[in-house]
Amino acid sequence: QVQLVESGGGLVHPGGSLRLSCTASGATMDHPLDYFAIGWFRQAPGKEREGVSCMSASGKETYYADSVKSRFSISRDIAKNTVYLQMNNLKPEDTAVYYCAAVLRGPRDTIRLVNFHEYDYWGQGTQVTVSS
Repeated sequence: QVQLVESGGGLVHPGGSLRLSCTASGATMDHPLDYFAIGWFRQAPGKEREGVSCMSASGKETYYADSVKSRFSISRDIAKNTVYLQMNNLKPEDTAVYYCAAVLRGPRDTIRLVNFHEYDYWGQGTQVTVSS
């Protein structure tokens, strides 16, 4: 089993920035982070969970939802087993619980997984609130 723990959420004014972190661990995590495709999703009250960004296991392919393009950036530090979501120029509509998700794919996999049902492991979520 792989455990994912998100951190970095909080309250920020419109136009501000936050960096979310997602650290992977687990007794049965026999593979390093670059064997996993990673996704960031968010869910606002009363709305469906939506994909925000994802990265293929190879790290070469990324995806961003149109609503966050040019504002959000996904990255990873394999040595730290941590994936990041840098969020700049935040807007009130970015308010949501943000989740990271992972699925084992292999180190050269180049597929970007955009849909939440494609992931096996999920974090508990971290609240991001953008408000003046």
